[in-house]
Amino acid sequence: MRSEKITAIILAGGSGKRMGTACKKQYMLLGGRPLLFYALRAFEESCVDEIVLVTNEEAYCRRELVEQYGFGKVTRIVPGGAERYDSVYAGLLAAEGSGYVLIHDGARPFLTQELIDTAIEGAKKYLACAVGMPVKDTIKIADEDGFAVQTPRRDLVWQIQTPQAFSYPLILKAYEHVRERMPEGITDDAMVVEYGGYARVKLLRGSYRNLKVTTPEDMVLAEGFLKDWQCADGRTVSN
Repeated sequence: MRSEKITAIILAGGSGKRMGTACKKQYMLLGGRPLLFYALRAFEESCVDEIVLVTNEEAYCRRELVEQYGFGKVTRIVPGGAERYDSVYAGLLAAEGSGYVLIHDGARPFLTQELIDTAIEGAKKYLACAVGMPVKDTIKIADEDGFAVQTPRRDLVWQIQTPQAFSYPLILKAYEHVRERMPEGITDDAMVVEYGGYARVKLLRGSYRNLKVTTPEDMVLAEGFLKDWQCADGRTVSN
């Protein structure tokens, strides 16, 4: 029997300003269901023990997602904070007693069981890991005036995704350290670990389809991906 609890923390507190709609992106319909549904379903069907959902729409999520679709692994729904790291920290506190945690953006609907397993195995082996993909395009580093000053090797540059997975004691300590110092420019959980020097973060191959829906153009891509994805696993849009 596995002795260490594995918890998934799903972040669903974003405002979705870049989407340009009144409805927050995580609740926009994709294939007839809220975008957030897909991440919840992926973790519900995985080997994780529990799900902590971080959102400021607790009543809606409980009624329209957790209860309607029977997501029994959602044990806690907690409010998010002003910044992303505040929301993650709230999720971490709610995941007390876990051995490992996976932190995932609720606006990434194409999470697979393979990616979840990869992240869990990575956390157990390296203590800190993130899924991502090598970039396809040439990357330029610009100065403040918009002139190119450096071209890093493309094979060494990754586009980072979620889930990011960690030893629970390690990521909790790293977040407590960051919250004491409040550094600027923290955009993901791997950076929190890197900032305190708590561990080297292993990058593991994710999927180019594991996109984060942020703009209207992303929704167009997501609709196409969903049709292919459902055909591949036998599901239909109406299920």
